[in-house]
Amino acid sequence: MAAGCFDWMEALIPSIIAVLVLFTFLFRIVTVNGTSMLPNLQEGDRLFVSCTYTSLSRGDIIVIDAKATTLGNVLVKRVIATEGQTVDINFKTGTVYVDGAALDESAYLVNGITTNQYDVKFPQKVPSGCVFVLGDNRTVSEDSRFQAVGMIQKRYIIGKVKWILTPFSKFGKI
Repeated sequence: MAAGCFDWMEALIPSIIAVLVLFTFLFRIVTVNGTSMLPNLQEGDRLFVSCTYTSLSRGDIIVIDAKATTLGNVLVKRVIATEGQTVDINFKTGTVYVDGAALDESAYLVNGITTNQYDVKFPQKVPSGCVFVLGDNRTVSEDSRFQAVGMIQKRYIIGKVKWILTPFSKFGKI
């Protein structure tokens, strides 16, 4: 009887270690909290996040570690600009500009919805090793327009969202 228990444990322990390594270094499953990414991501959506991304581009959705901000929670936001780029927002028209060119955000939201609720001055140049992020639901999103979030250092990026896992009606690649 004892030998069978040891055999079982001998198989279980390496399996647990393998799962922990996979979920720590390669990918994670994250649940969306809040409404800052509406209409594209809703509260409760479960996301498959790759921790092995090699680069970030405008439009990528990322998961940000809670230590990156003074808000104290994990954030899900969209990359708007990367290091060296300059972001400006025309709050009269709601248009976001990167390096002087108006962004076409029609693939993921209605253009011109960025509000004048912010506490940083624009234009903003993205420092080396950082990204500028916005939520898709700009009227409620706390993002790089606010000092509490600011520019996100890449070391605080957990990963890039690749798939929506649940609800199953939305299952698919982002």
